[in-house]
Amino acid sequence: MFTGLVEHLATVAQVLPQPPGKRIEVDAGPVAEGAQIGDSVAINGCCLTVIEIDGQRLAFEAGEETLSRTVLGGLVAGSLVNLERALRAGDRLGGHYVSGHVDALGQLILREEDPPWAKLWFGVPPELTRQMASKGSVTVDGVSLTLVDVQDDRFSVALIPHTLQATTLGSRAIGDRVNIETDLLAKYVQRQLETEDRWSTDKPPAT
Repeated sequence: MFTGLVEHLATVAQVLPQPPGKRIEVDAGPVAEGAQIGDSVAINGCCLTVIEIDGQRLAFEAGEETLSRTVLGGLVAGSLVNLERALRAGDRLGGHYVSGHVDALGQLILREEDPPWAKLWFGVPPELTRQMASKGSVTVDGVSLTLVDVQDDRFSVALIPHTLQATTLGSRAIGDRVNIETDLLAKYVQRQLETEDRWSTDKPPAT
Protein backbone atom coordinates (compact mmCIF):
# COMPACT_ATOMS: atom_id res chain seq x y z
CA MET A 1 0.00 0.00 0.00
CA PHE A 2 1.19 3.52 -0.85
CA THR A 3 0.10 7.12 -0.28
CA GLY A 4 0.73 8.76 -3.63
CA LEU A 5 3.33 11.10 -2.13
CA VAL A 6 6.37 10.84 -4.40
CA GLU A 7 9.65 10.50 -2.51
CA HIS A 8 12.09 10.91 -5.39
CA LEU A 9 12.14 11.83 -9.06
CA ALA A 10 14.56 9.16 -10.27
CA THR A 11 16.32 8.28 -13.51
CA VAL A 12 16.11 4.90 -15.22
CA ALA A 13 19.67 3.59 -15.55
CA GLN A 14 18.92 0.83 -18.02
CA VAL A 15 16.17 -1.41 -19.34
CA LEU A 16 17.18 -4.93 -20.31
CA PRO A 17 15.11 -7.46 -22.27
CA GLN A 18 14.15 -10.41 -20.12
CA PRO A 19 11.52 -12.20 -22.23
CA PRO A 20 8.62 -12.15 -21.86
CA GLY A 21 9.30 -9.16 -19.59
CA LYS A 22 12.03 -6.66 -18.89
CA ARG A 23 14.51 -5.85 -16.15
CA ILE A 24 14.35 -2.21 -15.09
CA GLU A 25 17.24 -0.64 -13.16
CA VAL A 26 16.71 2.72 -11.48
CA ASP A 27 19.11 5.15 -9.80
CA ALA A 28 16.84 5.44 -6.79
CA GLY A 29 18.74 7.98 -4.68
CA PRO A 30 17.35 8.23 -1.12
CA VAL A 31 14.72 5.57 -1.86
CA ALA A 32 17.53 3.00 -1.90
CA GLU A 33 18.46 3.78 1.71
CA GLY A 34 17.62 0.76 3.83
CA ALA A 35 16.10 -1.07 0.87
CA GLN A 36 15.97 -4.85 1.02
CA ILE A 37 15.38 -7.57 -1.53
CA GLY A 38 11.64 -8.17 -1.75
CA ASP A 39 10.61 -4.60 -0.84
CA SER A 40 7.76 -3.02 -2.77
CA VAL A 41 8.38 0.25 -4.59
CA ALA A 42 5.89 2.16 -6.72
CA ILE A 43 7.37 3.26 -10.05
CA ASN A 44 5.02 5.80 -11.65
CA GLY A 45 2.33 4.31 -9.45
CA CYS A 46 2.97 0.69 -10.43
CA CYS A 47 4.01 -1.60 -7.59
CA LEU A 48 7.18 -3.60 -8.35
CA THR A 49 9.46 -5.76 -6.21
CA VAL A 50 13.14 -5.02 -5.57
CA ILE A 51 15.15 -7.99 -6.90
CA GLU A 52 18.69 -6.62 -6.65
CA ILE A 53 20.50 -3.76 -4.93
CA ASP A 54 23.78 -2.18 -6.04
CA GLY A 55 24.43 0.93 -3.95
CA GLN A 56 21.69 3.38 -4.91
CA ARG A 57 20.68 1.37 -7.96
CA LEU A 58 17.61 -0.83 -7.54
CA ALA A 59 16.61 -3.51 -10.03
CA PHE A 60 13.05 -4.67 -10.76
CA GLU A 61 11.36 -7.16 -13.05
CA ALA A 62 8.22 -6.19 -15.00
CA GLY A 63 6.13 -8.84 -16.71
CA GLU A 64 4.46 -8.71 -20.09
CA GLU A 65 1.08 -7.75 -18.60
CA THR A 66 2.57 -4.85 -16.65
CA LEU A 67 4.53 -3.59 -19.65
CA SER A 68 1.49 -3.64 -21.94
CA ARG A 69 -0.97 -2.04 -19.52
CA THR A 70 1.19 0.68 -17.94
CA VAL A 71 3.66 3.36 -19.02
CA LEU A 72 6.50 1.14 -17.83
CA GLY A 73 6.51 -0.51 -21.24
CA GLY A 74 7.82 2.72 -22.75
CA LEU A 75 10.67 3.31 -20.31
CA VAL A 76 14.20 3.63 -21.66
CA ALA A 77 17.54 4.60 -20.14
CA GLY A 78 17.28 8.23 -19.07
CA SER A 79 13.52 8.21 -18.48
CA LEU A 80 12.37 10.01 -15.33
CA VAL A 81 10.12 8.10 -12.94
CA ASN A 82 8.29 8.81 -9.69
CA LEU A 83 9.35 6.57 -6.80
CA GLU A 84 7.62 5.82 -3.52
CA ARG A 85 8.35 3.13 -0.96
CA ALA A 86 5.49 1.09 0.48
CA LEU A 87 3.63 2.55 3.44
CA ARG A 88 4.71 1.20 6.83
CA ALA A 89 2.38 0.65 9.76
CA GLY A 90 2.27 3.86 11.79
CA ASP A 91 3.39 6.15 8.96
CA ARG A 92 1.52 9.39 8.40
CA LEU A 93 -0.98 9.26 5.56
CA GLY A 94 -0.59 12.56 3.74
CA GLY A 95 -2.10 11.54 0.40
CA HIS A 96 -4.68 8.77 0.10
CA TYR A 97 -4.64 4.98 0.04
CA VAL A 98 -2.99 3.84 -3.21
CA SER A 99 -2.70 0.13 -4.04
CA GLY A 100 -0.07 0.40 -6.77
CA HIS A 101 -2.34 -1.51 -9.18
CA VAL A 102 -2.87 0.61 -12.28
CA ASP A 103 -6.48 0.65 -13.54
CA ALA A 104 -5.84 2.03 -17.03
CA LEU A 105 -3.71 4.28 -19.16
CA GLY A 106 -4.80 7.89 -19.49
CA GLN A 107 -3.59 10.54 -21.91
CA LEU A 108 -2.73 14.18 -21.33
CA ILE A 109 -5.06 16.12 -23.63
CA LEU A 110 -4.71 19.71 -22.40
CA ARG A 111 -2.37 21.84 -20.28
CA GLU A 112 -3.72 25.16 -19.02
CA GLU A 113 -0.64 27.02 -17.83
CA ASP A 114 -1.02 29.58 -15.05
CA PRO A 115 2.63 30.00 -13.97
CA PRO A 116 3.88 28.76 -11.65
CA TRP A 117 0.73 26.56 -11.47
CA ALA A 118 -0.85 24.43 -14.18
CA LYS A 119 -4.17 22.70 -14.74
CA LEU A 120 -3.91 19.38 -16.57
CA TRP A 121 -6.71 17.50 -18.33
CA PHE A 122 -6.46 13.74 -18.87
CA GLY A 123 -8.59 11.58 -21.14
CA VAL A 124 -9.55 8.22 -19.62
CA PRO A 125 -11.88 5.28 -20.36
CA PRO A 126 -15.45 6.33 -19.38
CA GLU A 127 -15.78 3.49 -16.86
CA LEU A 128 -13.11 5.13 -14.70
CA THR A 129 -14.92 8.45 -14.30
CA ARG A 130 -17.76 6.61 -12.54
CA GLN A 131 -15.28 6.20 -9.70
CA MET A 132 -14.38 9.91 -9.64
CA ALA A 133 -15.97 13.00 -8.13
CA SER A 134 -14.88 16.62 -7.87
CA LYS A 135 -12.73 17.12 -4.75
CA GLY A 136 -12.13 13.37 -4.59
CA SER A 137 -8.76 11.66 -5.09
CA VAL A 138 -7.02 10.12 -8.09
CA THR A 139 -3.51 8.85 -8.69
CA VAL A 140 -1.68 9.91 -11.87
CA ASP A 141 1.73 8.31 -12.46
CA GLY A 142 1.82 7.52 -8.75
CA VAL A 143 1.01 11.09 -7.65
CA SER A 144 -1.94 11.59 -5.29
CA LEU A 145 -4.04 14.45 -6.67
CA THR A 146 -7.36 16.15 -5.96
CA LEU A 147 -9.89 16.09 -8.78
CA VAL A 148 -11.15 19.45 -10.01
CA ASP A 149 -13.48 18.70 -12.95
CA VAL A 150 -14.90 15.29 -13.85
CA GLN A 151 -16.60 14.71 -17.20
CA ASP A 152 -17.67 11.54 -19.02
CA ASP A 153 -14.26 10.66 -20.43
CA ARG A 154 -11.86 13.14 -18.88
CA PHE A 155 -10.88 14.88 -15.68
CA SER A 156 -8.71 17.79 -14.58
CA VAL A 157 -6.29 18.39 -11.71
CA ALA A 158 -4.58 21.58 -10.54
CA LEU A 159 -0.86 21.18 -9.87
CA ILE A 160 1.07 23.33 -7.44
CA PRO A 161 4.65 24.40 -8.31
CA HIS A 162 6.18 21.74 -6.03
CA THR A 163 4.35 18.91 -7.81
CA LEU A 164 5.40 20.26 -11.21
CA GLN A 165 9.04 20.38 -10.11
CA ALA A 166 9.25 17.20 -8.03
CA THR A 167 7.37 14.71 -10.24
CA THR A 168 7.17 13.62 -13.86
CA LEU A 169 3.94 15.58 -14.32
CA GLY A 170 5.84 18.83 -14.80
CA SER A 171 7.38 17.57 -18.05
CA ARG A 172 4.38 15.70 -19.44
CA ALA A 173 3.38 16.92 -22.92
CA ILE A 174 0.12 16.69 -24.84
CA GLY A 175 -0.37 13.12 -26.02
CA ASP A 176 1.78 11.55 -23.29
CA ARG A 177 0.28 8.51 -21.61
CA VAL A 178 0.07 8.19 -17.82
CA ASN A 179 -0.85 5.51 -15.29
CA ILE A 180 -4.24 6.05 -13.66
CA GLU A 181 -5.47 4.52 -10.42
CA THR A 182 -8.85 5.58 -9.05
CA ASP A 183 -9.59 5.92 -5.35
CA LEU A 184 -9.74 2.54 -3.60
CA LEU A 185 -12.73 3.60 -1.52
CA ALA A 186 -14.61 4.68 -4.65
CA LYS A 187 -14.13 1.18 -6.08
CA TYR A 188 -15.77 -0.38 -3.03
CA VAL A 189 -18.65 2.09 -3.12
CA GLN A 190 -19.30 1.37 -6.79
CA ARG A 191 -19.13 -2.38 -6.15
CA GLN A 192 -21.59 -2.09 -3.26
CA LEU A 193 -24.02 -0.01 -5.34
CA GLU A 194 -23.85 -2.49 -8.23
CA THR A 195 -24.51 -5.37 -5.84
CA GLU A 196 -27.51 -3.59 -4.33
CA ASP A 197 -28.87 -2.82 -7.82
CA ARG A 198 -28.62 -6.47 -8.84
CA TRP A 199 -30.23 -7.59 -5.60
CA SER A 200 -33.09 -5.14 -6.15
CA THR A 201 -33.57 -6.33 -9.74
CA ASP A 202 -33.43 -10.02 -8.87
CA LYS A 203 -35.66 -9.74 -5.80
CA PRO A 204 -39.06 -11.38 -6.45
CA PRO A 205 -42.03 -9.00 -6.41
CA ALA A 206 -43.99 -8.72 -3.18
CA THR A 207 -47.22 -10.71 -3.04
